[in-house]
Amino acid sequence: MNIQEYFGRICYNKPHKDADLQTLTAIFQHHVQTIPFENLSMHCGEAIELDLQSTYNKIVRKKRGGWCLEVNHLLFWALRELGYDVCILGGNSYEPAEKGYTAEINHILLKVVIKGVSYIVDSGFGGAHQMWQPLMLISGKDQPQVPGIFHLMEDNGTWYLEKVKRKHYIPEHCNRDFPDTPETGNIRKMYKFTLQPRNIDDFKELNAYLQVSPDNILRKKSICSLQTTNGLLALVGWTFTEMKYNYTEDTDLINITTLTDEEVEKTLKDKFNIVLENKLVP
Repeated sequence: MNIQEYFGRICYNKPHKDADLQTLTAIFQHHVQTIPFENLSMHCGEAIELDLQSTYNKIVRKKRGGWCLEVNHLLFWALRELGYDVCILGGNSYEPAEKGYTAEINHILLKVVIKGVSYIVDSGFGGAHQMWQPLMLISGKDQPQVPGIFHLMEDNGTWYLEKVKRKHYIPEHCNRDFPDTPETGNIRKMYKFTLQPRNIDDFKELNAYLQVSPDNILRKKSICSLQTTNGLLALVGWTFTEMKYNYTEDTDLINITTLTDEEVEKTLKDKFNIVLENKLVP
């Protein structure tokens, strides 16, 4: 595994001598804009291994993406190689249908400390709730970014991450059935976490479970999303969505297309730079 090869994968060629916030932000943005959040392996009959070498080979050498356990594990390795004070944390994601957080930890995120200040870095949430910059670990402060306003709240040692949702504008020719269409000011709860450091081995059971559990969203739907310079691309099943952030004031533009099986493969190649080794069953 080689940090220069990783930089080539994320198209990053700026100086990185200092483990500072500016460099962290730049690397993080390149990471989320070149490495898709995707669970295609489990819909191609491929096992997802959690060891670092497997993750590195898949994402860096085969130019694939991965889910939170993979993309954040790779980012953890890269930041540690560059001299950052970084640790793994575990989160419980919010389930809108259940109106509550999962009982078990089912998400991985990173904490980076720079000059005594802590930041949350998470490249593995995907979709419209993916942060583009590190979030300062401070309670109750709005932290605006291109995708929207994020904020963290702390209560008795537990931290909660939320995002303010924007309105969506969907042109008439599109499929109107777009889920989770918000009113301005709606809060999207994302996950809760504590600052207890974790080891990647703590997530091996979760990694195995998510690949076989029929109830979780990752088993039910094939998902591939990638952040762009002004929005995001998402392919869920046969539905391809292009989102442009802040198309007009506090409104995101959404274009939705339903694809054929042949178009799914072409879209993965053209839009996400992914060529699968095995047949995808969307």
